[in-house]
Amino acid sequence: MRIWVKSTILQREGANKKGLKGVSIGILVLLLAVSWLYFGLRKARLIKLKEKYFKENGGNLFMQKNSEHGPNSTKAAKIYTENDLKKATNNFHESRILGKGGQGTVYKGTLPDNQIVAVKKSKIGDDTQVEGFINEVIILSQINHRNIVKLLGCCLETRVPLLVYEFVMNGTLFDHIHSNNGTDGRILIPWETRLRIATEVAEALSYMHSSASIPIIHRDIKSANILLDKNYTAKVSDFGASKLIPLDKTELTTLVQGTLGYLDPEYLHSSQLTEKSDVYSFGVVLIELLTRKRPISFTRIEEERNLAMYFVTSIQKDRLLQVVDYLLINEKNTDDIKRVSMLAKRCVSVKGDERPTMKDVAIELRSLCSTTKNPCEKNDVLCEQETQSSLPNSSACFIMDATSNSIAMNDSVMNSAIFEIGSGR
Repeated sequence: MRIWVKSTILQREGANKKGLKGVSIGILVLLLAVSWLYFGLRKARLIKLKEKYFKENGGNLFMQKNSEHGPNSTKAAKIYTENDLKKATNNFHESRILGKGGQGTVYKGTLPDNQIVAVKKSKIGDDTQVEGFINEVIILSQINHRNIVKLLGCCLETRVPLLVYEFVMNGTLFDHIHSNNGTDGRILIPWETRLRIATEVAEALSYMHSSASIPIIHRDIKSANILLDKNYTAKVSDFGASKLIPLDKTELTTLVQGTLGYLDPEYLHSSQLTEKSDVYSFGVVLIELLTRKRPISFTRIEEERNLAMYFVTSIQKDRLLQVVDYLLINEKNTDDIKRVSMLAKRCVSVKGDERPTMKDVAIELRSLCSTTKNPCEKNDVLCEQETQSSLPNSSACFIMDATSNSIAMNDSVMNSAIFEIGSGR
């Protein structure tokens, strides 16, 4: 009897254990199924959200424009994933910041193939910056010029689009011409190099106005938007404010946008944007190169605050050489400096009709470059070092780093302004 009872108890305990084991397995399977369903739905929502952002960020239009180049074309831009760019920039760490501008923050990144790139990211929640980014993608996907910064690709699956550019290592023209190298503020770039940089920028703008499939007006030409590579070759950048001009039009009515000191006064008062607005801004850059002075400075006396106006007045009063950077002038280049100064004066004429076209400007500057006989033509960087070492009390060549770049760009951005004009739209 005891044996039978004991056997019955053991059977019941075994059945209970099997039951518990079965329940445990059932619960485990249920948990796995719920987890699979949760992560599956989460992944589906994430994919749907990325698709939504891709469309909102102009992805379909970008793909259409990109496909026109053909899959094997060097002009075709690449689509990057968010993870690609997070890894490249160490999750957009602040130590990777190259600079901050009106259209967002630029980070230095390294791709898996060790290619160094610049990644541009707009501020979250700023719709105007997102629109500027989309505009920049569309503009840069249509142009290819050695003196225009190359768009390598973009990421459009994020809330704010991310743009990937070639990395231009030498900072901005603004940094170089307005940075003091020692207490005497010695020049950082010799005349021959400045002339070549001006010519390259002029040729890039001429290409945009006259040779692109659809004419493009940059709308924010300034020294802070001109990058320099290791050989001091100029690269025009920041196309967030740019406009495509339909072939049947010569002007557009727009919300006035630009940077104080560079802004075309005719455009400012009429809201009528034309190619001559870029010509005015380029003229101011030319004057910067000639004088090494900032376009606007409230620390100067009133008549000198606006550089373009002061420069024109100085020419009219036959005081040009008092305004030009004194470290530039020598007996060999005085005539060239005067010719470029007169060209700059025409570029900053108050009336757009009196300004030359960028094509004419580029031709005139190129002719000056071709007649300039100087060893700098072979190696501008070496010549710059020799020029600086030949100056009394000159210090070592200026070396650009991410910190100085950020500061200089922020100073420039402080002068940025967007004006709303009643007739604008």
